[in-house]
Amino acid sequence: MNQDPAFDASIPVLTEVVTEPAAVESTAPEVEKPAATEAAPLGDAEDIGHQVERRAIDRWSGEQWSVLERRVTNRILQQLQGRVDFVLEQRLREGIADAVERAMGGLADELRLGLQGTLGEVVSRAVSQEIAHLQTLGK
Repeated sequence: MNQDPAFDASIPVLTEVVTEPAAVESTAPEVEKPAATEAAPLGDAEDIGHQVERRAIDRWSGEQWSVLERRVTNRILQQLQGRVDFVLEQRLREGIADAVERAMGGLADELRLGLQGTLGEVVSRAVSQEIAHLQTLGK
């Protein structure tokens, strides 16, 4: 049957749940069939879907429903994981960019204040030394 490693033989396949169309057609009165290029009306698709659901509800065990639930859950989680990863990455990039910008702004302010203080001390010391030098020359 299916070679997929996730395939579970306890879950019936569509051909086991839905009766063969030939068996249904043999008992139904002859009706003009739509051309192969035309799609079936939505009502027919819904009826078939409801029939499949009713048969599944009537025939499937609790274990089969659990297996189906796990498989559907895993499939949805895999599909969502890619989207979640993308959104998470974008938000992390934006958050990190904002944090780096704030940190750089704060660091620049601290450096500016530190440099101002250092320059003030250097200039004061240089002026003091120059005045002291001038006083020694004048004596």
